Amino acid sequence: MAARRPAPAPTRAATKAAARRPKRRGRRIAAWLGGLVGLGLVLGVGGFAAAYSLTDIPDPNALADAQVSTVYYSDGTTEIGDFATRNRESVTIDQVPLVVQHAVLAAEDRSFYENRGVSPTGIARAVWNNVSGGSQQGGSTITQQYVKNYFLTSERTYKRKFDEFFLSLKIDQAQSKSETLQDYLNTVYFGRNAYGIQTAAQAYFGKDVGQLNASEGALLAAVLKAPSALDPRKDPEAATQRVDYVLDGMVSEGWLSATDRAASGLPPTVEPSQEPDAYAGTDGYLLSTVRSELLSPTVGLTEDELDRGGYRIVTTFDATAQAAAVDAVAEQLPEDRPAGFQVAVSAIDPATGGVRAMYGGADFLQRSRNAVTQDTAQAGSTFKPFALVAALEDGISLRSTYSGSSPMTVKGWSTPVRNFGSESFGRINLLTATANSVNTVYAQLNAAVGPAKTEQVAVRAGYPDTTQDLADNPANVLGTAAPRPIDVTQAYATFAAQGVRNDWHTVASVDDATGARTFTASPTNQRVFSPEVMADATYAMQQVVQQGSGRYARNLGRPAAGKTGTSNGNKSAWFAGFTPQLAATVALYQIGEDGSQQTVKLGSGEVTGGSYPVRVWTAFMRAALQGQPTQAFPKPVYLGTSRGAPAATSAPTRSRTPSPSTSATSSPSETATASPTESPTASPTSSATDAPTSSPTASAATSSAPSTTQDAAQAVPTQAPDQRSASAGPTG
Repeated sequence: MAARRPAPAPTRAATKAAARRPKRRGRRIAAWLGGLVGLGLVLGVGGFAAAYSLTDIPDPNALADAQVSTVYYSDGTTEIGDFATRNRESVTIDQVPLVVQHAVLAAEDRSFYENRGVSPTGIARAVWNNVSGGSQQGGSTITQQYVKNYFLTSERTYKRKFDEFFLSLKIDQAQSKSETLQDYLNTVYFGRNAYGIQTAAQAYFGKDVGQLNASEGALLAAVLKAPSALDPRKDPEAATQRVDYVLDGMVSEGWLSATDRAASGLPPTVEPSQEPDAYAGTDGYLLSTVRSELLSPTVGLTEDELDRGGYRIVTTFDATAQAAAVDAVAEQLPEDRPAGFQVAVSAIDPATGGVRAMYGGADFLQRSRNAVTQDTAQAGSTFKPFALVAALEDGISLRSTYSGSSPMTVKGWSTPVRNFGSESFGRINLLTATANSVNTVYAQLNAAVGPAKTEQVAVRAGYPDTTQDLADNPANVLGTAAPRPIDVTQAYATFAAQGVRNDWHTVASVDDATGARTFTASPTNQRVFSPEVMADATYAMQQVVQQGSGRYARNLGRPAAGKTGTSNGNKSAWFAGFTPQLAATVALYQIGEDGSQQTVKLGSGEVTGGSYPVRVWTAFMRAALQGQPTQAFPKPVYLGTSRGAPAATSAPTRSRTPSPSTSATSSPSETATASPTESPTASPTSSATDAPTSSPTASAATSSAPSTTQDAAQAVPTQAPDQRSASAGPTG
């Protein structure tokens, strides 16, 4: 193998050329990088200029101009309460002592008079902390804080910081530093529910801002960092440290002499005032219901808009009617009501659907669940008018007669149907059967029209089709469904409007902070029943008041119609009634500590629909309708044809045959006394359906055993394959 020839040594020319190549390459790279930097600067300046020019100063947000969204009764002047109270009173910068202005600058932005509205170093420091996982920082000047409070929101997004940056630059060019500081001091939050420095001076020192000294100004400036935590009444040590920081900063900036600094420190403050909670008492239920409606798709406000928008909200609640509801509960029910005893009172204007009164409980702060709109209770015989309407639509006349015997075998029922206390009637027409809430007659009537038709009538009148235990089985006529009280009131308001359904609502109108109308409620005006059917149904329900189980309501002194209802075991008791101008419902029920349904007891007697509920209803309606003209119902037209043999006598023949377990003398009855009285009887009347639940989705009792209840059968219907099951039979 030949030996490898050594490489020739490079010539001088080649060596020089090789040395020049790296230098040329380096210069080209430097030139290329320089070009990129230049291009970046051009693009950066251009982009900055474009972003600046495209940034418009928006209209101020509502937080600065109208912080309180106020809720009024229907008169538009009487306040119910408000949402997200913003306690603020604006002042001019001249009213704020210079030493107080300097204290705020020392705490928040010592370069305020020199910067251009933003602090690049502060922003860089905040960005670094945020991206590196450090604490969230704003890096904000007073101008930026003012922009955030006045024009933007408090959300922590880079988009908001971008908008804040360019808006701050523009604001700094558009107005003077004094104007910016004035607006900032009038909008910033100081704690103690005080927005703006004037209300803060009152909240902390009980004086106007113009009377503040250096120490007091330093404290107000100090709490801006953490208004709640730095209140000296909560943490005097932390407040002292922050006040010292502010005062020392004033000295270093030449705004406070060393002598004045030595005489300054943490000042004394007044005791924080305890603002009354707008949700306390019964008004909390009104505000909560209104708020839910405002946030619903019907009105369409957002939480942020409602809490910051300064809206003027006029409701459908009538101040007189609301006071009447509260007074009726207080005056007609014993004071020593047991724990868990719930009262629901609601009233609806039939012509509009507006809720005129709502008693959802004694104190929203103690129980925030609204008895009217959230709880449910088996309806008992308040459901029977739906079967009556179904019968009238099928051509069955009010003059039709049925046997009122008890017990009775009825098609679809597995065991005999019984009237309350096994009371038997002779052959009676539908007017008498309605007045006395005769179970056996209504069981026959429901079999004739079909339970599905009765259920559909209930939904057309106002029951949601999702109502708990709403079913199309034969027992539904006795009120096995457990609606919310407001649903019953809705249905009876449809009756009062003679078949025109106007869906219930509580918001009449909404105006924004500028006074512009943004929402106006309007009736739905949906006719769901004919006037002729309603005239006859109303006449039948008038008999309940004139001669039947709701006879106490004659004390109202004007035409009224309605129906009592009591659930199995006396776990709920109702009276639902109406005049041409107003429909109202009273429901009483008992919830145990474990949420179970309990027998309602007041005093020594049973609570039934014909006892306390009708008394509360009458007292409420008397006061709510005071001064309004008396209106008459339409006369009956007696639709359809009569069925059955004529009644044996003009009045029902009654014989009370006690059941083995129920004596005639001890059993409660929904039938009123011979003449109405002003005070409850020692033993309230009627019996019951299964009871209300503490949750609208909780199921009612589903026992298959028969139950003895007034207006309810003592049997369970035979369940057809296509029928939903009914819970234990309710009553009157």
